[in-house]
Amino acid sequence: MSITKNSIFTILKYFFIVLGALAMLLPFFWMVMTAFKTGFESIQTPPTWLPKNWLWSNWLKAWNAAPFTQYLVNSVIVSVATTVGQLFTSILAAFAFAKLNFTGKKLLFSVLLATMMVPGEMLIIPNFITLSNAHLVNTYGALIIPWLASFFAVFTLRQAFSGVSNQLYYAAKLDGASDWKFLWQILVPNAVSSITAIGILQIIGSWNSFMWALIVTNTQSMRTLPVGLQAFSTDTGVNYPELMAASTFVILPMIILYLFLNKYIVMGVAGSATKG
Repeated sequence: MSITKNSIFTILKYFFIVLGALAMLLPFFWMVMTAFKTGFESIQTPPTWLPKNWLWSNWLKAWNAAPFTQYLVNSVIVSVATTVGQLFTSILAAFAFAKLNFTGKKLLFSVLLATMMVPGEMLIIPNFITLSNAHLVNTYGALIIPWLASFFAVFTLRQAFSGVSNQLYYAAKLDGASDWKFLWQILVPNAVSSITAIGILQIIGSWNSFMWALIVTNTQSMRTLPVGLQAFSTDTGVNYPELMAASTFVILPMIILYLFLNKYIVMGVAGSATKG
């Protein structure tokens, strides 16, 4: 049986896809396996892929090494609050840029679009000083307020809203529908995939945020899960098995969330890129 060029291309394509997938999964596999090892096994050379003695006790020790229940509660509160707040502000701003006419609209949009090129690290010090002056350091406000707006989300939703015909907007206005009603009853239902994608990306980003949470919190009662991983790094060294077990606690909820909802990310981003 002869092999066509298309068959060879298909075989090579799937080979590289599988190879890339394995390369992406390897760190996660190593993390989980290390969580079952002894301290010596985790650092020995040459490294061992599988533990000789599976220490399930590492998981319990990791959970009890710090107040992870409090960290979990904080992470949930911050992630949900920032996601809901960002979606609300982004939907309103996207509607204004997509359907409303006001002086300086194009200039303002261009200026805000340019801010997407500013590295986030440059905003850390100004944001910290502002929150410090407002006496919000080491509070939920410091963890939530700076992330209640995102122009990336505004831009994505603006593209999705622009895909709805202006004639439909004008017709709704003639029928007596307010801007608020048109937004929530027509635009939002038509942009569910984009809104869901933004929400998923934001909640994942907020859940995994480390640097900002580390800077604006200074007590255990306000720390989030990623910051709590510092409990395994001491002056005497790093407890790698327990650290890997705790890291699994941190990332597992987001992996599960992404596996169930990843199609919405693809649909939302792809859809916004082809509209407007």
